[in-house]
Amino acid sequence: MPKNTQDIRTLGYVLRRTNYGEADRILNIITPEGKISAIAKGVRKEKSKLAGGIEMFSRIDLNIHQGKDKMGIVTSAKMLKYFGNILKDFSRTETAAMVLKKISVISDSSDSPDYYYMVDQTMEALDDNTNLDLIKIWFNFNLKKVSGEDINLYRDTDGQKLDSSKIYSWDFYEKALKENPSGDITANEIKIMRLVLTNKLKTVAKIKNIGELISPISAISNAL
Repeated sequence: MPKNTQDIRTLGYVLRRTNYGEADRILNIITPEGKISAIAKGVRKEKSKLAGGIEMFSRIDLNIHQGKDKMGIVTSAKMLKYFGNILKDFSRTETAAMVLKKISVISDSSDSPDYYYMVDQTMEALDDNTNLDLIKIWFNFNLKKVSGEDINLYRDTDGQKLDSSKIYSWDFYEKALKENPSGDITANEIKIMRLVLTNKLKTVAKIKNIGELISPISAISNAL
């Protein structure tokens, strides 16, 4: 948030809500401007106008007043979309919570707008029944990318250019592919991983039979 800004209107997702005092809540919110901490005063009161606008798993439009203190004050909040389908499936609810937790931690040291857009794409996909393994793969790969970690998908552990006729396995120590005739990573999986790092989640999800191609990639994703 710019130093001289007193009021800001932005989009956001609530990462965490903490009850404060008798009726307030402290919110950690991821926005295109970075993570913002703000207090929603009186939001736990029965007739609060803010209550409906700061639900978890919701894209919200909010106004925040930034005074002398580091913590802002939410002056208005409107829910733009509630991703309610996520709560109908435990695995998707668990994944959504994991996404928000990881973003909350990593956004403390970076104000990249990419974190907001990652959450936005992930919530959309979780809500519309996109393959859950693909969602996790896309999120984990792109989280590393946005955080500045290089994922080498062009040269093997020996520095040789990857060959589409060869088979590889993932070297978890080197974080790169290693030639291995008994491995499970072929040119198809390499292509999918490259697409994951260069395309929006909904674009990758449209690839025909994508669910059949991502099984070997899941182990890599979980170890990143």
